[in-house]
Amino acid sequence: MDFTIRIQAEPFDSAAETAALTRGRAEIGAVVAFTGLCRDEGGRLAALELEHYPGMAEAEIGRIADQAASRWPLLGLTIVHRFGRIAPGEEIVLVVTASVHRQAAFEAASFLMDYLKTQAPFWKREHLKDGTVGTWVDAKEADDRAVERWR
Repeated sequence: MDFTIRIQAEPFDSAAETAALTRGRAEIGAVVAFTGLCRDEGGRLAALELEHYPGMAEAEIGRIADQAASRWPLLGLTIVHRFGRIAPGEEIVLVVTASVHRQAAFEAASFLMDYLKTQAPFWKREHLKDGTVGTWVDAKEADDRAVERWR
Protein backbone atom coordinates (compact mmCIF):
# COMPACT_ATOMS: atom_id res chain seq x y z
CA MET A 1 0.00 0.00 0.00
CA ASP A 2 1.13 3.52 -0.79
CA PHE A 3 1.60 5.48 2.50
CA THR A 4 2.54 9.17 2.72
CA ILE A 5 2.79 10.93 6.08
CA ARG A 6 4.18 14.45 6.35
CA ILE A 7 4.27 17.10 9.03
CA GLN A 8 5.15 20.49 7.62
CA ALA A 9 4.82 24.23 8.16
CA GLU A 10 4.03 24.97 4.51
CA PRO A 11 0.53 24.95 3.01
CA PHE A 12 -0.41 21.90 0.95
CA ASP A 13 -2.41 21.40 -2.23
CA SER A 14 -5.23 18.91 -1.61
CA ALA A 15 -5.88 18.26 -5.31
CA ALA A 16 -2.17 17.68 -6.02
CA GLU A 17 -1.88 15.29 -3.07
CA THR A 18 -4.92 13.31 -4.27
CA ALA A 19 -3.58 13.22 -7.84
CA ALA A 20 -0.20 11.98 -6.61
CA LEU A 21 -1.86 9.16 -4.66
CA THR A 22 -4.05 8.00 -7.55
CA ARG A 23 -1.87 8.64 -10.62
CA GLY A 24 -1.68 5.48 -12.72
CA ARG A 25 -3.70 3.46 -10.20
CA ALA A 26 -6.62 1.94 -12.14
CA GLU A 27 -7.39 -0.46 -9.26
CA ILE A 28 -8.59 2.42 -7.07
CA GLY A 29 -12.37 2.80 -7.17
CA ALA A 30 -12.89 5.31 -4.36
CA VAL A 31 -10.98 8.22 -2.89
CA VAL A 32 -12.06 10.21 0.15
CA ALA A 33 -10.23 13.44 0.88
CA PHE A 34 -10.82 15.43 4.06
CA THR A 35 -9.28 18.85 4.59
CA GLY A 36 -9.50 20.47 8.02
CA LEU A 37 -9.39 24.26 8.04
CA CYS A 38 -8.63 26.82 10.72
CA ARG A 39 -11.84 28.54 11.87
CA ASP A 40 -12.03 32.19 12.95
CA GLU A 41 -14.05 31.26 16.06
CA GLY A 42 -16.74 33.86 15.48
CA GLY A 43 -14.29 36.48 14.23
CA ARG A 44 -12.16 36.58 17.38
CA LEU A 45 -9.24 34.41 16.17
CA ALA A 46 -6.26 35.92 14.35
CA ALA A 47 -4.32 32.66 14.12
CA LEU A 48 -3.92 29.22 15.60
CA GLU A 49 -0.44 28.14 16.67
CA LEU A 50 0.26 24.42 16.39
CA GLU A 51 3.28 22.75 17.94
CA HIS A 52 4.27 19.11 17.73
CA TYR A 53 6.87 16.76 19.08
CA PRO A 54 9.08 15.97 16.04
CA GLY A 55 9.69 12.29 15.57
CA MET A 56 7.00 11.31 18.06
CA ALA A 57 4.25 12.93 15.98
CA GLU A 58 5.29 11.08 12.81
CA ALA A 59 5.57 7.79 14.72
CA GLU A 60 2.13 8.18 16.31
CA ILE A 61 0.48 9.13 13.02
CA GLY A 62 2.21 6.12 11.43
CA ARG A 63 0.81 3.87 14.17
CA ILE A 64 -2.70 5.25 13.56
CA ALA A 65 -2.27 4.77 9.79
CA ASP A 66 -1.16 1.16 10.35
CA GLN A 67 -4.33 0.55 12.37
CA ALA A 68 -6.47 1.95 9.55
CA ALA A 69 -4.66 -0.21 7.00
CA SER A 70 -5.25 -3.31 9.11
CA ARG A 71 -8.98 -2.55 9.54
CA TRP A 72 -9.88 -1.57 5.96
CA PRO A 73 -8.68 -2.74 2.54
CA LEU A 74 -6.90 0.50 1.66
CA LEU A 75 -4.85 0.87 -1.50
CA GLY A 76 -3.34 4.21 -0.53
CA LEU A 77 -3.21 6.74 2.26
CA THR A 78 -1.93 10.31 2.58
CA ILE A 79 -1.83 12.33 5.77
CA VAL A 80 -0.41 15.86 5.82
CA HIS A 81 -0.53 17.85 9.06
CA ARG A 82 0.72 21.39 9.40
CA PHE A 83 2.37 23.10 12.34
CA GLY A 84 3.27 26.70 13.09
CA ARG A 85 1.05 29.75 12.87
CA ILE A 86 -2.07 29.12 10.77
CA ALA A 87 -4.58 31.83 9.88
CA PRO A 88 -8.35 31.33 9.65
CA GLY A 89 -9.29 29.80 6.32
CA GLU A 90 -5.94 28.04 5.91
CA GLU A 91 -5.57 24.26 5.80
CA ILE A 92 -4.42 22.42 8.92
CA VAL A 93 -4.76 18.75 8.02
CA LEU A 94 -5.37 16.54 5.00
CA VAL A 95 -6.40 12.89 5.06
CA VAL A 96 -6.78 11.05 1.75
CA THR A 97 -7.80 7.40 1.68
CA ALA A 98 -8.07 5.18 -1.39
CA SER A 99 -9.75 1.81 -1.72
CA VAL A 100 -11.57 -0.35 -4.23
CA HIS A 101 -14.94 0.66 -2.72
CA ARG A 102 -16.25 3.86 -1.10
CA GLN A 103 -17.28 2.48 2.30
CA ALA A 104 -13.74 1.49 3.25
CA ALA A 105 -12.37 4.84 2.09
CA PHE A 106 -15.03 6.82 4.02
CA GLU A 107 -14.70 4.79 7.22
CA ALA A 108 -10.90 4.83 7.19
CA ALA A 109 -10.83 8.62 6.68
CA SER A 110 -13.27 9.15 9.54
CA PHE A 111 -11.29 6.79 11.81
CA LEU A 112 -8.04 8.57 10.98
CA MET A 113 -9.44 12.03 11.72
CA ASP A 114 -10.99 10.90 15.01
CA TYR A 115 -7.65 9.46 16.12
CA LEU A 116 -5.61 12.42 14.83
CA LYS A 117 -7.79 14.77 16.89
CA THR A 118 -7.30 12.75 20.08
CA GLN A 119 -4.00 10.83 19.82
CA ALA A 120 -1.56 12.75 17.63
CA PRO A 121 0.86 14.82 19.73
CA PHE A 122 -0.06 18.33 18.59
CA TRP A 123 -0.76 21.30 20.82
CA LYS A 124 -2.87 24.30 19.82
CA ARG A 125 -2.84 27.86 21.14
CA GLU A 126 -5.12 30.67 20.02
CA HIS A 127 -3.83 34.09 19.01
CA LEU A 128 -6.75 36.50 19.28
CA LYS A 129 -7.51 39.53 17.12
CA ASP A 130 -7.31 41.80 20.19
CA GLY A 131 -3.60 40.91 20.42
CA THR A 132 -3.81 38.54 23.37
CA VAL A 133 -2.36 35.05 23.26
CA GLY A 134 -4.67 32.45 24.68
CA THR A 135 -3.81 29.38 26.68
CA TRP A 136 -3.20 26.02 25.08
CA VAL A 137 -6.50 24.61 23.82
CA ASP A 138 -7.88 21.63 25.74
CA ALA A 139 -9.13 18.53 23.97
CA LYS A 140 -12.86 18.57 23.30
CA GLU A 141 -15.12 16.03 24.96
CA ALA A 142 -16.92 15.53 21.63
CA ASP A 143 -13.63 14.38 20.04
CA ASP A 144 -13.11 11.84 22.82
CA ARG A 145 -16.66 10.54 22.33
CA ALA A 146 -16.14 10.29 18.56
CA VAL A 147 -13.06 8.06 18.93
CA GLU A 148 -14.95 5.71 21.27
CA ARG A 149 -17.02 4.34 18.37
CA TRP A 150 -13.91 2.69 16.94
CA ARG A 151 -13.06 0.72 20.09
